[in-house]
Amino acid sequence: MIDQELGHYWKTVVDTIPDGIMIVDTKGTIHSVNKAFESICGYKAEEVIGKSCEILSCSCCDIVRTRNAPHWCSLFRKQELSKLKCHLICKDGRYLHVIKNASLLRNEKGEVIGGVESITDITELLEKDIQIEAIQQKLREQDIFHGMIGNSAAIRHVFDQIGNVADSDASIVILGESGTGKELVARAIHRVSQRSDGPYIKVNCAALNESLLETELFGHVRGAFTGAYQAREGRFEAANGGTLFLDEIGDLPLSTQVKLLRVIEEKVIERVGDNQPIDINVRIVTATNRDLKQMVTQGLFREDLFFRINVVPIHILPLRERIGDITLLAESFFQNLKLKTNRQIKGISREAMEMLLLHPWPGNVRELKSAFEYAFVTCQTDMIQPDDFPSSLMQEAGATIKVIMPVPDRDKGKKQRLIAALNQTGGHQSKAAEILGVSRVTVWNWMKRYNLRSWGNGQP
Repeated sequence: MIDQELGHYWKTVVDTIPDGIMIVDTKGTIHSVNKAFESICGYKAEEVIGKSCEILSCSCCDIVRTRNAPHWCSLFRKQELSKLKCHLICKDGRYLHVIKNASLLRNEKGEVIGGVESITDITELLEKDIQIEAIQQKLREQDIFHGMIGNSAAIRHVFDQIGNVADSDASIVILGESGTGKELVARAIHRVSQRSDGPYIKVNCAALNESLLETELFGHVRGAFTGAYQAREGRFEAANGGTLFLDEIGDLPLSTQVKLLRVIEEKVIERVGDNQPIDINVRIVTATNRDLKQMVTQGLFREDLFFRINVVPIHILPLRERIGDITLLAESFFQNLKLKTNRQIKGISREAMEMLLLHPWPGNVRELKSAFEYAFVTCQTDMIQPDDFPSSLMQEAGATIKVIMPVPDRDKGKKQRLIAALNQTGGHQSKAAEILGVSRVTVWNWMKRYNLRSWGNGQP
């Protein structure tokens, strides 16, 4: 009877649907399936029609049976199923993760004559989720510290300093070239400190002129200047109980430096246009890519302010001086961009990685990240090649190879980096290993391979 109710058009329509469709009667006997069902579950129609739907071993049906429910299928109890996640067992024994939707079928008298179920295969989506989690877990491993990536001795020293100053309220200045990650250090200091539950506020001192900067830092009262229609709190008040990060403090005007010095010493501020002191409880972290000592000598930066903010200086070396971190950073940027863009790129070629290790990186980590964003746009193969990076990168790396590395060795990049590290450490293998981000045994093996076992006066 149910077959007559379906009509002869059902098969044509349903076979065009990408989801598996199955129709059963009230006893669970399968009466019809579409082509997508055959493809998803592995059963031919003639293998399942006339048989119980128990052949699929649906996990949600097993749960109903285990609870001794009056209905053998949860569909006939709930009247419908919507976006139910469960798994089936295919003909070949594979577990198939699916989303199931189902509704009851009724005849003209309103009597239930069966049910229709749609099955959407989500196995690949779950596998991708697992892969994403695995990659994210890998990126959370020991070489990452609050978003900062590296294993060189220099960056490990920075990690240690952050941990050491965490419970102190001493003023900190972060020194380093543009693009080295000074803001990441500032955020890490806040996150590991006792103020982590408080606000983290950033101000770029180079982005605002003198009058706007004072208003931004200290706030203003209504009528303090033209356009001040209402009072506004400044960044110091907003950061109360937390951390205020003053980026590019070397660009702070001298007049503002005087007011900042008073805030640091007295822990009070005054809004622009007002003389009422406001107590604040803020930890100040500053950063600059400029030479503050030289600016003090030139009269461009107040000496007393320099000593107040320079209680704990943290130096971040440029990327060219911590070559061992380049590989880790490159792999991290690659994996993150692969997830973000969903590009089917398998990895970074050996030639491309060697080019990255040779480049001087004047823009530091920021430049490296931008280079990978460029490569993910231009790459047309399953591996990132040297010519996928910006042409300027290739030209500079090529010049480095030509001038510095004339050795006709296929691993000439690795050999030259080893020589540079040994020169820097006076032949000390353990220290060279720290610079390169590898083990001492690896350094010893490389020295043996390149016939550098005897080292004297800094030369092979």
